Amino acid sequence: MPFRRALSVTAAAGGTAALMLAGVAAASAHVGVTPDKTDANSYALLTFGIPHGCDESGTTKVTITLPEELNDAQPTVNPNWTVEKVVEQLSEPKKLADGATITKRTNKIVYTAKAPLDPELRDALVLSVKLPDAAGKTLHFPTLQNCEQGQTDWSEIAKDGQDPHSLEAPAPSLTVTAAAADGHGSHASAETDTAAGTAQASSVTGSDDGSQARSWAGLVAGVGGLALGGVALMRSRSRKPAEAAVAETSSEPRK
Repeated sequence: MPFRRALSVTAAAGGTAALMLAGVAAASAHVGVTPDKTDANSYALLTFGIPHGCDESGTTKVTITLPEELNDAQPTVNPNWTVEKVVEQLSEPKKLADGATITKRTNKIVYTAKAPLDPELRDALVLSVKLPDAAGKTLHFPTLQNCEQGQTDWSEIAKDGQDPHSLEAPAPSLTVTAAAADGHGSHASAETDTAAGTAQASSVTGSDDGSQARSWAGLVAGVGGLALGGVALMRSRSRKPAEAAVAETSSEPRK
């Protein structure tokens, strides 16, 4: 009985794993977006997963269209792609929440593959954006995937009452959630993401923003510490023979 029960449990676990893998495979067939946060009026990193090419053809270009609620996006460097922003002229000036007025906005982000992305492989393209102060709003990012042969336009948007999973080529999307209850979430997020962005840019481009100076200072301090330790060790060793001689003299019997 224990053995049969173990087999049953194993079979059930295997079936569950198979269903999970099937779900992952189905999800990976679409271009999707995964945000690291969705808080209104916060800075977020949006990761777009690029799946297999069009009918097993390698992907050569990915064009991401930004929703009207976003005015700009900062692409993260990916060594497999070149990237450019497409800027559009607004039909009329747009006033921002901080009182500033803009006449242009970033409309699209275009990634061009340096070599066609193998249809057996996936890649991730990351954008940094500031989400609008619009909790409950769903943002859609129509994405055109060009391949060596053919293309797939991931731009379908579900209508009211329609199941998004029924779409053949749904546009990547996310829903903005309420901001932090204390009202300080957006500022904290901005500071955190700015620091993270600076560190990431430094690691990718090799730019020197003071980290090299701090490294050299640490190295000098370390060498200085080793030197002081060596001097202390030499002094300690030089004192030992003298102390031993004194001890030997004091131990001689008095005549």
